[in-house]
Amino acid sequence: MNVVSRTVARGGMVYVQAAGQQTRSVLDHIDALLAAAGFDKSKILTAEVLLADTSLREAHDAAWSEWINGQHSPLLTCRPAALAHPDALVEITVTAAR
Repeated sequence: MNVVSRTVARGGMVYVQAAGQQTRSVLDHIDALLAAAGFDKSKILTAEVLLADTSLREAHDAAWSEWINGQHSPLLTCRPAALAHPDALVEITVTAAR
């Protein structure tokens, strides 16, 4: 069975996020962190993506491609991993330079 979404309870609310939506949420957070440091995604050199399951790759790739939008594409590695939080489907680490 392939897991393509997870349920997250926070503050009495229940949220369901699919892998693509989790990727979009992480990328939005990356955008905010980059902006706070005076960067944007065009300054990203590398990105490492960890997926809870390789079956999530297609959903992640679609969200990533939408975010990059045909612009600068950093060196990207993507691999399966046991993630720190049981509800996490994707983790992304980026390195950026001025």
